[in-house]
Amino acid sequence: MNAALGLFFKGLAMGAANVIPGVSGGTIALITGIYERLINAIKRCDLTAARLFFSGQWKACWQHVDGQWLFTLLAGVAVSIISLARLFEYLLAYHERYTMAFFFGLILLSILYVARGVRQWNLSVILALLVGTAVAMGIAMLAPASQNDGMAYMFLCGVLAISSMILPGLSGSFVLILLGNYALVLGAISAFSLSILIPLALGCAFGLVAFSHILSWVFKRFADVTLAVMTGFVIGSLVVIWPWKNAITHTVERVGKPPREVVTSYDWFLPALTDGSTWIAILLMLAGAAGIALMERYVSDDSQAD
Repeated sequence: MNAALGLFFKGLAMGAANVIPGVSGGTIALITGIYERLINAIKRCDLTAARLFFSGQWKACWQHVDGQWLFTLLAGVAVSIISLARLFEYLLAYHERYTMAFFFGLILLSILYVARGVRQWNLSVILALLVGTAVAMGIAMLAPASQNDGMAYMFLCGVLAISSMILPGLSGSFVLILLGNYALVLGAISAFSLSILIPLALGCAFGLVAFSHILSWVFKRFADVTLAVMTGFVIGSLVVIWPWKNAITHTVERVGKPPREVVTSYDWFLPALTDGSTWIAILLMLAGAAGIALMERYVSDDSQAD
C-alpha cells in the first residue's frame, strides 16, 4: 500500500479513536509505530518554523516541520472527526454499551502492544506502570463539571483535551466530559459553530506545541519509564470504557436555557451471562481486539517492507 495512503488511514483511525470517550488517538499512534515521529514533528512547529514562514522561506519551513508527513496524518484525523461526529453522537445515544464494548476489546489488546515497547522491566518501570494506572483511574472517578461556553474556558478545554489526546490511554473526549463540554463540542462540530470552535482550536494549537516539547524531552531521557506510564494510562482508561455501567446524573439549572442532565459519576456492574445483549457486547469486544491485531499486523508488514 502506498505509504501516504497508509499514513492517511492511520490518521483516520486516530480521529475515530479521539471521538469516543475513553479512547485515545495517542494509543493508535503508539501501536502503529508513528508516535515519536508525530511528537517530534509537532515539536518543530517552533520559533524557527515561524521565522522561516514569515521570511518567505516556505519550502524550508515545510521541510523543517516534516510538513508532508504531518499534513497527511492530520488530514486523516480531521476527515475522521468531521465525518464521524454525527455517527458517534447517534451510537453513544442509542447503542452506548455496544460501542464501548467494541473499543474495550480494542484497547484491552492494545495494552500488550504498548507494553512491548519497554526494553527492560525493573522496579522503577513497574512503579511507573502502577502510577500511570492509578492516575488514569483517578481521573475516571472525577465528577464532571457543568457546561461552559465562555471563550477563555473553551481555550482551556482545547489545551487540556489536545494534551490528553496525544497521550496514549488518556482520552481527549473524556477530558471534555470532565470539563462539562463534550456534548457542546460535538454539537459545535456538527453545526460548525465558530464561536465554540475557534477558541477551542486556538487552545488545541497552543497545547499541542507546548506539550509536544515536554513529551519529546521525557522520551529521550526516560524512554522505558515513559512507556510504562503510558501503558498504565491505557490500563486505567479501561475503567471509563467498561460497557456495563450506569451513569449517575443530576439536573443543572441554566439561566435562559432549559435544564441539563450532567453525568457526575458511574455505577459499574458485572454483566448477566443469561442476557443475549451481553453476548453481543462480548462478540463486539472480540471484534475490537481482532481489529487492533490486524492493524498491528499491517504495521509489522509495512516495517518489514521498508
